[in-house]
Amino acid sequence: MKVKKYQAANMPEVMKKVRQDLGPDAVILNSKNIKVGGFLGMFKKVNTEVVAALDPAPELQKASRAPVEKTGTSQVKSSYSDSEVMQEIKLLKSLVLKQQEDALFSPAYQSLYMYLLSQDVEQEHAKMLTSLADEYQLADEEGNLDKKYMHKLAVDYLKPFMNSRSLPDRQYVHFVGPTGVGKTTTIAKLAAEAVLNFDLKVAFITTDTYRIAAIEQLKTYAKLLNIPLEVAYSHTDYLKAREKFIDYDLVLIDTAGRNYKDGYFVNELNGLITTDDQTTTYLVVSMTSKYQDIKEIYQQFQTIQMNEVIFTKLDEASSIGPLINLLLENEMKLAYLTTGQNVPDDFITASSETVVEKLMEDW
Repeated sequence: MKVKKYQAANMPEVMKKVRQDLGPDAVILNSKNIKVGGFLGMFKKVNTEVVAALDPAPELQKASRAPVEKTGTSQVKSSYSDSEVMQEIKLLKSLVLKQQEDALFSPAYQSLYMYLLSQDVEQEHAKMLTSLADEYQLADEEGNLDKKYMHKLAVDYLKPFMNSRSLPDRQYVHFVGPTGVGKTTTIAKLAAEAVLNFDLKVAFITTDTYRIAAIEQLKTYAKLLNIPLEVAYSHTDYLKAREKFIDYDLVLIDTAGRNYKDGYFVNELNGLITTDDQTTTYLVVSMTSKYQDIKEIYQQFQTIQMNEVIFTKLDEASSIGPLINLLLENEMKLAYLTTGQNVPDDFITASSETVVEKLMEDW
């Protein structure tokens, strides 16, 4: 029996390697996610590892029935005895039984479950989606999952967590989040959408007075879109700016991206802005962040009344699992996705179809 380990970025790639090396008769004995690479314990990525085996018994049985070749007075015999073949078969059976005991689902659904884990979907949510597929009996008699209906099932499951409005439903809109996630560029994209496609009267307020470059960047967008901009250095300035733009359809408010692990800065932000029934607040996070970091960001900003989340840099992300985890665990709604730096392009209104398409693209 030939037993080998294989690694790749996800389950489909691993299975491709197995089939190329061992052929279609290979048996999967075990599979798991492992962390590889990195530097000094950091920046590790998650790979899928599979232990696969090929039973040589059928080939040996053919060999035993073939005529024995003679070379002089000696005979060429099989390198395996019958007892050795039986031992290999017993070992293979025991390994397969062990795999079946460890598996949470039947083989067809276990493959889906392992794929979701490889996409960084948390175990609890991967189990839920796989259980739904099992409940709706999406596998045929041959054990093949119907990908079309699995896609539709996932779309319907995630739809309640999407806020598919083209524009915010409040007059004043705050954008909060850590540094480097693209808040200012995202504000410019939403402003361009409102001005160019909906002909709305839009204004900017920025409270990000820590970085001159941030103010200049927003000034550039304001000039291009012919939008007024007010800089607020204090809560009083902020209130005056809001009052100045009271007749505007939409007022987009940029905030400083600070070290989210320092609670002082988040509390400072909480004292600078006002949340009321005229405002909505978007948490802006990057799809390239690890889920543990996203959870910490969410927890730190919870002192601010956040309504929805915007995920940026979808085009740079290797998986969309962290987005799904945040929505399901906190009952947050997704407002928008960004897919690049281009303004006003690379801006998508939230939809479960887009999320599922990204989730299942390698399945």
